[in-house]
Amino acid sequence: MMTLNRLLGTVAAALLFSLSFWAQSEASDLKITEMTVTTKIVKGNPIDSVWRISSSSVKALYCFTRILAPKGTDTTIKHVWYRDDEAVSEDEMPVKGSHWRTYSRIGVQKGESGQWRCEAQDGEGNVIKSVSFKMN
Repeated sequence: MMTLNRLLGTVAAALLFSLSFWAQSEASDLKITEMTVTTKIVKGNPIDSVWRISSSSVKALYCFTRILAPKGTDTTIKHVWYRDDEAVSEDEMPVKGSHWRTYSRIGVQKGESGQWRCEAQDGEGNVIKSVSFKMN
């Protein structure tokens, strides 16, 4: 016969497992419907899409991400910025709804030329979507 402590321990373990599974499946259910690097965000939306840009023409760039998620979603995504395959910045941002948009910002210094990309990652570090651009 199971003791009360053993029973409570089993129930608690099952609950924790269920919650962790739910959180993982919630993050993996995220769908990115739009992702772009832009020079400016106005009224919550990107004003352009950058594919090639001069490092002397801007002081910052933004990675805008529009997300479709299950109703009641409360999780996070991470933007990881890379220059020539080397991570240079990370930003973790909340996702708190079924239609969500968010963005991260990176400062730009003159002479930071190279092949750039920004990845949107779930809580497990899996890449959901990526966008690349060239900086001269």
